Parts: sequence; C-alpha cells; structure tokens
Amino acid sequence: MENTKDNSSLNEYNNFTEALKKFGKLVEKTVIQKKEERLGTYVKNEDFIDYDRFYTAVWDLFGPEIKAQDVKSFYRKLSNNPDAPIDWCEIFGYFLSEEDALDSQFDEENLVFLISRKQRIGLASGRKRDVVKCLVKIPQMDFLITATQKGTITVFNSQMRVQATINVTDTSWITGCDYLSQLKRVVAVTERTIIIWDYKAQGNSKDNCFIIKPMDHCLLCVCVVPMTEHLCRDDILMGDDGGFVNRFTLNSDDFGFKQSKNKKKLQSQILDAKTFKNVKRKLHNDWVMKVKYVQPLNCFGSCSLDSTHSFVLDSLKRLEDNVPVREFSMPRGANTFIYCLKANLIVTGGDDKILRLWHPNISTKPVGKLVGHMFSITELVINEKDQHVISLSSAKVFRVWDIQTLSLLQVFHDNQGGPGDMQIYAMIFDYNHGVLITGSSVIDMYPLTRMIQDTKQIPHSHDRDINVMVFNKHFHQLLTVCSESIIKVWEVETGHQIYQIFDPHGSNIEVTTAAVDYSGFVFATGAYNGTIKLWDFGSGQEMKMLIEGKDWKDDDHCLHQITFLKANEKHQFLILALEYNGKMKLIQGREEDPLLSVIWELPEVVPIFRQEKKDVILLAITSNFKTKNLPIPEVDLVPDEERKSVSFDSSKVNMEVTCFDVLLTEGYSLLATATVNGIIVLWNFVLSTVTEVHRPEDAYVIDPDLDPERLKINAILFLFRGSACIRRMSEESITSSAQSESTRGGALSSKGSKSSIHEVDLKGEINTGTKIGQLLQSTVTEISPPIVATAHEDGHLRIWNMEGNLLKDMLPFTKHSAISLTTLHTDSCSRILLAGNMEGHIILWSIGSFLEPPHEEKKFKQLIAWRGHSLRIVGVLYIEDKQVVITSSVDGSIRVWHVRNGHYCGYFGQRRTFNLSQQTDFILPCDVNEHPVEVKEESKYIEKKQGYEYPLIFDREKWKKMSSFSLLFRRPTPKPFEVNQEFKFFKALASPKIRKSVLESTSTGNREAGIIFGSLPIYRVPSPTSLRFLPLIGADAHKESSENFQGKRKGGRVQHLQTRRKSLRRSLTPGVNLTSSFFPVIPK
Repeated sequence: MENTKDNSSLNEYNNFTEALKKFGKLVEKTVIQKKEERLGTYVKNEDFIDYDRFYTAVWDLFGPEIKAQDVKSFYRKLSNNPDAPIDWCEIFGYFLSEEDALDSQFDEENLVFLISRKQRIGLASGRKRDVVKCLVKIPQMDFLITATQKGTITVFNSQMRVQATINVTDTSWITGCDYLSQLKRVVAVTERTIIIWDYKAQGNSKDNCFIIKPMDHCLLCVCVVPMTEHLCRDDILMGDDGGFVNRFTLNSDDFGFKQSKNKKKLQSQILDAKTFKNVKRKLHNDWVMKVKYVQPLNCFGSCSLDSTHSFVLDSLKRLEDNVPVREFSMPRGANTFIYCLKANLIVTGGDDKILRLWHPNISTKPVGKLVGHMFSITELVINEKDQHVISLSSAKVFRVWDIQTLSLLQVFHDNQGGPGDMQIYAMIFDYNHGVLITGSSVIDMYPLTRMIQDTKQIPHSHDRDINVMVFNKHFHQLLTVCSESIIKVWEVETGHQIYQIFDPHGSNIEVTTAAVDYSGFVFATGAYNGTIKLWDFGSGQEMKMLIEGKDWKDDDHCLHQITFLKANEKHQFLILALEYNGKMKLIQGREEDPLLSVIWELPEVVPIFRQEKKDVILLAITSNFKTKNLPIPEVDLVPDEERKSVSFDSSKVNMEVTCFDVLLTEGYSLLATATVNGIIVLWNFVLSTVTEVHRPEDAYVIDPDLDPERLKINAILFLFRGSACIRRMSEESITSSAQSESTRGGALSSKGSKSSIHEVDLKGEINTGTKIGQLLQSTVTEISPPIVATAHEDGHLRIWNMEGNLLKDMLPFTKHSAISLTTLHTDSCSRILLAGNMEGHIILWSIGSFLEPPHEEKKFKQLIAWRGHSLRIVGVLYIEDKQVVITSSVDGSIRVWHVRNGHYCGYFGQRRTFNLSQQTDFILPCDVNEHPVEVKEESKYIEKKQGYEYPLIFDREKWKKMSSFSLLFRRPTPKPFEVNQEFKFFKALASPKIRKSVLESTSTGNREAGIIFGSLPIYRVPSPTSLRFLPLIGADAHKESSENFQGKRKGGRVQHLQTRRKSLRRSLTPGVNLTSSFFPVIPK
C-alpha cells in the first residue's frame, strides 16, 4: 500500500513538472508576441494569442484549480510590461504581498456582515431578566414572530414595528413557537401546554388565546408541517424531554365556537389535550433539542443530546409505526441542524464544537467537517443564495462558512453585552432583507455588507462630476475622467481600481474628453485649454503631447470630443478632435516626432448651405502630400464665383457643431456632424461631397422668447452592420436552429437559464423557414447601407437614412414627460441601441431587424427603460460577453446593470466584488426609487364581436300585447288564475329605438329662466295632440290613470280634460313665464 501511494504521488509530481514546462513555453511565446506588437512588427496569424486562448491553454494545463481573476491579472502583467520578472506561482494568485493580503482580509467592507451597522431593538414585554427564546420569520407575510421565555409573544412587521403582542399568564416558560399557515394563528409551546393565539382578532388579546393541556412530557421545541392539501388543518411536530417526537393535529373546528357566555370566558379558553389527535414515537434517549420539517426532502428531522441516536431524518409515516428510522450518530449529540438545498447537505453542531456535513442518504460518515469553535455550538442558519452557513457558539461567537469551499469567511462576536447578560438562544436569517437576527435579552440585527452597500450607501466612484467614460475592449478595462482631472482605470469584472493619474494636463486644468485607440495600448485625453496627450494604457505613462498655441484664448479651443482613426501607416496616431467653438481638426502623431501636430482643419459649411440654398456641396482634395494617404484626407470646398460675392453674418445664429461620428469600413469614409440648431451634415470623402441631410424649418429663426438650444442635437451615431457581423449573426442563427431542432422533442429549458438579449432577433431569422445554407449565402452578400441615429434636446430619438429621409421618430417611454437625451451607444453588430437622458434614465431598443431594408417601424422596439441615476448621464456602455450595461453620470458614480431586466449589480469602487450572474432578488440604489419599465411586445389585434347591441329597456307596447291568458301556458308550474309578473316584465324588455334623424336644436332658453335653466339647450320635438300624453310622476300618475279609466266608463272624459288644462294654466301664470322654456306649444 505504501509503494502504491508513493507511485501515485510521484506521477502527480511528474505531471505537474511537465505542465510547468509547457506553461513556461506559453509565457515565452506570449512575451515575444507582446514585444512585437509594441514595436509594430507583429503580423497576425492563426497562432495569435489573445486572453481567451491564453486562459484556455492555462486551464488545460492546471485544471479547475486556477481562478479566472488570477489568470487575467497575470495576462495583464505580460501585456503591460513584457520585460517584468514573472513567477509560475502568480498564476495561482500568490503574487500579492503579505501586507496587502492582510489589509484585504481585515477590511470590514470585504466581510460578509457589516458589524458596525448592527441595529438593536429592546423587548416589548418590559419584564425583567426576560430573554427571546424563539424567532420565526414568515417570508410570505414579511413579518417576524418572537416569543420570550416568560410568556410574551410579539408580531413585528417588515419595519420592525409591533403589530400585535400578548402576555401569556402561565407558570411555565415558553420553549418554542411557529406560525400556522392554514389556521393563520401563532402556536407556542411551554413545558406542559400548547398555546394557540389569534393575533389578528380584535379585542382583548387574552380572549383570543387558547391553551391546550395537559401534556405528558415537558415540551422543548415545535415546528409546523406544511399541509397544502388541507385548508383548515395544521399539523405540528413537538419534541420533549422524554425523547419523543409528537405529531399533533389542529383543526379550525376546535377553536371556532368555544365562547358561549361571558361568565365562562376563562374556562372556555382551556382545551383538553386528549380531544386532539396526537401520534408520538420515542426516537431518542435524551432531550429532543430541535425538530424541523425539511420540505424538499419530505422528511422531518430531530436532534438530541444522545450520542447514539443523535440525529434522525425520515418520513412522517415512521411516527406511526415501529420501522427502524435513519439515524446519524456523533459524540455528545447534536444541539441544532440545518439543511442546505443547493448543496443537498445537512449541517449539524453540538457540544463537541465541530460542524459536520452529512449527505441525507449517507448516515455512516459525514462528508466534511468544519472546526474552529472553542465552545458548544447552539444555533445554525443558512444563507441559500450565497451558500453561507452561520454558526453560533455559547460564547456568543459567530462564524460564517462557505459551504462550497468549506472555508471560513468571517468571525465576529457580540461584545456589547455585559458579563451578566444571558446567552443568545435564537437566531434566524432574513432572506428578504439580507439580515441576521439574533434573540437574547435584546434583538440584534446584523446586515449583509452587500445590502448596505447596494441600498444604503450612495454609489461613489469619483469625488467630482464624471466628464467622460471609455471602454478598452482588448483589456476589458474602463477609463473614466472627472472634472477634478483625475483619470481612473478600472477592472470591469471586479469593479476594482487599477491605477489613477492626478492632474494629467497640469494643475487646475480640467480634462474634458478621452478616447482609446484600436489596439488598446494607447489612450488620448483632451483638456480645457485645447491640449491633447497620448498615454500608455498599461502603465499610465505619458507618450506625446499637443502643446497649447500662443494666440489661444482660455476657452476658445476647449476640446469637446476626440476619437482615434485607424492609420494606414505603422507607428502613427491620428486623432479627430472637436472643439467647443465648433471647429474640427485632425491631429497626427508619428514615432519620430516628439510632439503632436495639427495637419488640417475641416472647413465650415453650414453658413454656405444657408447662403446658396443647396443640399450638396462638392469637395476638392488638396495637393498636400502629407494628407493624401490618410483615411480622411484634407479637403477644401470647390471655389464658386457667387459664393465670393455674397457675404453672410452668422454671429446671431448658433451653428456650432456639437457632436460627430465616423464610419471608416467596408469602403465607406463618412463623417456625420450635428449642430446646435439641429442641422445634420454628412461628409462623404469617397465621393468628395458634403450633404445637408436635415435642417429644421426654424433653424435660422431668432426669437428671444424661445430657448436657443431647443433644436440642439446632443449625440449622433452611425448604425451599420458589416460583412463580419452578418457572418457572425448567421453562424449564431445556425447554431440556435440546430439546438432548437435537437431539443424539439426533449424537455424545455428552465426559466432561470441565462439567454442573450439578441435572442428575439435570432428566433425571427430561424422561424422564416429558409434553409440554413441559403440563409448563410444570402446574409453574407447583402450589406445594408448605414443609417444615422440622433439624440435631441427635445427628448426625441430620430433615425435617418443617407438621403435625409426620416425613418423613425419616437419619444422614449419612461413614465415621464419628454426628457433631453444626452448619449447614444450600440453594440458591435448594431443589434441594440442604448440611450441616456438628462434625468438619469437608460432606454434600451432592439434594432436588429430594423436595420434591414425597408426599415419597418414596427421592428424598432423599446424593450426596457429604467432610472439608473438621479442626475444627467454622461456615458452608456454595453458589455456583450457579460450582458451588462455600464453607466456614468455627473453624480460621480459608475454603475453596472443587467441588460435584460435593469437590475442593479453594483458600482465601480465598491469594496465587494461584482456579482454579474443573473440575480433573482431586485434591489435599487438608495438614490433611485423607480422600478424598471418593461415594454411587452404588442400582441396581434383580435376583433371581438359585441355580444349585445344596446342595454335593454322596458317596452310598454310589448307589455300591453302580453295577455294574462297567454302567460298561463308558459309557466313551468302554473297555478290557477295566477300570472307570473316577473316573467312578463322580462319578456317585455327590448332594445331601444334609436332615432335616425338628429333632433333640431334651437337657441337656449330666455334669461328669465335663470342661469342654469337658461343655459340649457332646447330641442324641438313633435308636439303631442293633447296634454293627456304628458308623463306624470308618483302618486299623481296613479291617481290620474285611475280617474281616466273611470272617466271612460262614466263619460267624464271632456270634463276631466278641461279641469286639467285649467290647473296647468293656473300653475304657469306667475311673474316669470317658463312655459316657452319647458313646454312645447300645444295646438288647439
């Protein structure tokens, strides 16, 4: 056996030695490549090593023991300084110094619980020397139940305010409590009784409490068994000092009608325990310390101080028979246990100070042990989301363990209590609020550090307003600059700061803009005084500078936007810069030149468009040989005789360029600019033309009452999909279609699986029914012309084609009125579009299908909008591989969000590492209180036919036609000489008769009728033949109808009509004549 062990260890040593040799060759090859890249002599081929290939090779050599963060740090070190000394142990994370490791370990904000933010609440009972014996959290109701030893039961709401409380007058101490989910009551057990309390009932709380006694043994613990199939029944499990586990059944009928008379109130609250169903079985030879029902396993668990029968886990049916149960043995028994669902492990702790991890089906030996406590373990709780186990000892010492790695994360103790304070008897973890709650003589709440950072700490990345944010996709790093002129470089995956540069352009000179070149090794910064500097991205060292001109004023050449252009020659940098005065210039930096230099300026064309009233102006490439081979050559306007003779004064109208975008790919050489007065100009350097794409009607209107920046365009962006993007999207669609066909007959994927934001567009391409090969051939060859997106000051987003036609004009939906848009961003293949506005909202659109002609408006869909900041957003970025959105604002923070639902991940500069995985719980920063607004896809309109035409009304003519004799044959059970009046009424209902001709309207009534009646419209209707047909109301109508009936018999009709006309004349003869206003003229 010893020889076998020696041989296996020798083989492992040899394999590791070979892996180190291969790793050395990989590093050597990577160093040579990085040196050649810096010199500009490297030719990219199939053996090119980027970060993904480097990580894959390292993982193949050393296996899953390495961490991605350590490999990334090692690769970044090679990229920044290939000549730096390296060691193989750095790949395993041992490159930190001991001081840094200790500082990181003992930093409070890196720990799991933030002890300094602990909250303490006193007990509501007010009894001396009373302690909390049990804590129960009800997640569905979001309230907390506490039971003290001397009989006080309290219900707290989510804000820890007392909702209900009761003081039980019992000589015995309370040992446990729980919540009856079906009966909606609180159950508590004492040494000899069971207490049932209706906490929602009004009146005296003592009258709403039922006591069940006597019990055979002293009850020590209780738990409720979830009974979803029984609506009016709850089963409870109780453990006692005799080693028995009892299953007690409670029905609603047992507590519904117990109070019959006021005199017998106190006697009726006490119930006999023998009338209830109670099944029990002796499972332990000592006290049962805790009993729980584990619902995922459909089993109950009970632990005891018995060393032989320490822990029992089995079905509830075992309580009714004598079949042997599943037992776990451990020295000195177990005081507590907890079940972890994700890891499928049971953790036990007892007087032997050791935490044991058990598999539910293996009772012979634990799968792991956690050692560290110096005193007996009394309580255990689990944090399922973070996979943390929190253990508590009798000395009030807490230990937080990672159940996956079996490592210790944090140790803290309750040091605020004096020597006379009692120990902690109860502990729970609140999943909803991320708080650890303990109960002793007080209630203490320890919040999770991430909950405090995410919800109560204001995100803080810079001390001042952020001016610019750019992303280095090669290094996966972020560069931000604030108004205090501090440059910070961040790691995207962790949010940690790598380095910072103070006053890069000198003291008290604000840096206003920045950009990163295509290789990722160099970045440029532009300042308020017009100077530009080039920096090495890896080390932060200055390389070149554009010095300030002698005749420049303070704010005349302040830089507003810069961008790198891909140079055709090696060792050359080209920067296109925009100043706040609207001038654009191209800056060149060669390796042999010590300084940057301006090689040409773009001519102003907006005044000429207004002067000549033309849409297109021809350009001429200058004869300067230095600018001929540039991607954007130096151009000048074609001379025109009429242009020279006409002068134009543009001092009163603001026409400065505010933003631009460049497109240099697939044969295009385009420059789009936008001005303060809303004019969009397109420069085409291939055709040597400049075109006025759009000009508002009131672009040159000067009105002091109107805002001069009402037409301003804040951002402009090209939306274009090249051949490489089309090929990649085709491959993704083919892969998705193959997966869908392979899983068509299988099980569906789970709802929690992470899917891409582009999934909708891919599904649309797959479901077209075309063959995969035809789809690949058609999509690769078809390249749509670019379109332009503009963000306007009036809050609108507009899409234009190259001819100046408006394709889409929309106002983002954010539950607010129109808010100015400030920035735009799209992904590498232009499948989504992101925008930020003046009040901190982020809007996401899906534009994958919209880019394909004929650019249907329905395919431009807003997916979601959420508020990320309280102030103006400066920049928005989308990280495709992480499916997150990064935003920066003038509030000084850089925040990370999930792109699919707008959930908050954290901010750059926080002590805790980002958790970019899809989160189930929803949190918001403390300065944001608006929930994301998801715009669901419009469903197809389905026309529903109306089931009825109009409401039915009573038809008197139909009523008269129905005789009593005909109704006798329609009744189901007719009685002699009896008419069903209700049946006759419903049969007389009919649709209303709608007038086909509109009533003729006349003028309103006279002034004598008063203000109200005089303003009512009067309609002329056909006059009745006599006043006999005017409707009467109430008893007069009944009386009049009876008189008419008698008049017909007695011939008194003429006399009655004369009497009625006289009465009407007498009633309408007062001073104000209202007859013409309310009664039509009656012909005689």
